[in-house]
Amino acid sequence: MRTILYLIRKEFIQIFRNKFIGRAIFGVPIVQMLILVPAVTFEIREVRICIIDQDMSTISRSLINRLEGSTFFRITNTTFSEEEGNRLLLEDKCNLVLHIPENFGRDAGLGKPAHLLATVNAINASSAQLSWAYLNGVIRDFNSDLIMQNINYVQPVQASVININNRYWYNEMLNYKFYMLPGILGILVTAIGFILAGLNLVREKEIGTIEQINVTPVRKHQFIIAKMVPFLIIGLADLTLGLVIGRIFFHIPFEGSIALLFLSASVFLVAVLGFAIFISTFSGTQQQFMFIAFFCMIIFILMSGIFTPLESMPAWAQKIDLINPVAYIMRINRMVMLKGSTLSDILRDIYSLAAIAVFFTAFAVRRYRKTA
Repeated sequence: MRTILYLIRKEFIQIFRNKFIGRAIFGVPIVQMLILVPAVTFEIREVRICIIDQDMSTISRSLINRLEGSTFFRITNTTFSEEEGNRLLLEDKCNLVLHIPENFGRDAGLGKPAHLLATVNAINASSAQLSWAYLNGVIRDFNSDLIMQNINYVQPVQASVININNRYWYNEMLNYKFYMLPGILGILVTAIGFILAGLNLVREKEIGTIEQINVTPVRKHQFIIAKMVPFLIIGLADLTLGLVIGRIFFHIPFEGSIALLFLSASVFLVAVLGFAIFISTFSGTQQQFMFIAFFCMIIFILMSGIFTPLESMPAWAQKIDLINPVAYIMRINRMVMLKGSTLSDILRDIYSLAAIAVFFTAFAVRRYRKTA
């Protein structure tokens, strides 16, 4: 144990001897949190819409006013030509073209089926689906108002006797920052632990200082543990910093146990550090390690569920995610921070992370060779 403590002390001295790395360890998380949390979002705040109003009735004008009053739409163009509207859509000057045909107001006023044509730019499928959902919601409300207005002089309509009230749990105001911040924290801890730990070992190989350790009676497991502990502590410190920034600047709620969150993060960091050191054991240069690390991190992050729900992935991708530690920490962070989940709720995820941590750390110890 005493040997490990001396080695850990040596690692801290070596890490903070480089002033740039020492500043980056705590500077990068601050910049990353302040930029990524408000910037990375799937919300659409402004859908540019082109109106083709060939009806020019009071009802069509009322529908246009309803769109103008929506917080999601901005009417950028109006025209009477369908060709002009399609050209604006093709040139990406609008996201959606709404065609109101002749006799729309007459049919709607008489209670007859009235038709609209909406053309949506679907190059970005997610954006197109949201735009259509927003438009559908506005038209549905507008249609309900028309029915209530016409109920006295059109054929009797059965009024609804069921009152439906919607309530969203765990993020009632649908604040996307609350959803993204736990995921950004997972990426932050991953980047700090994965890249720095691996580069630290490979750099010692390049400059030759690792040979001084190899000629000592230090055991392999002692050496690997000493390489992991400093970055485990640094990762938890960065997690603390991220939580503080999230609370001060974004008012992120925290419903669960902070001790449980740090316990989960510690197990996760051991898994990530073990994998990083395992890669560094067969990387001869920092360039080789960075290439492999970049490849692995892209897969881990994009398949973690931060952008795409795991349930929406193909079955083979969900099986690959069983060995993806980032997928587990994403789920744990959101469950603990937003839902207030307890240990029993995330115990299976922690067990999985622990198994991954043991697996990669054991492989790192086994793969490391003392050349002297």
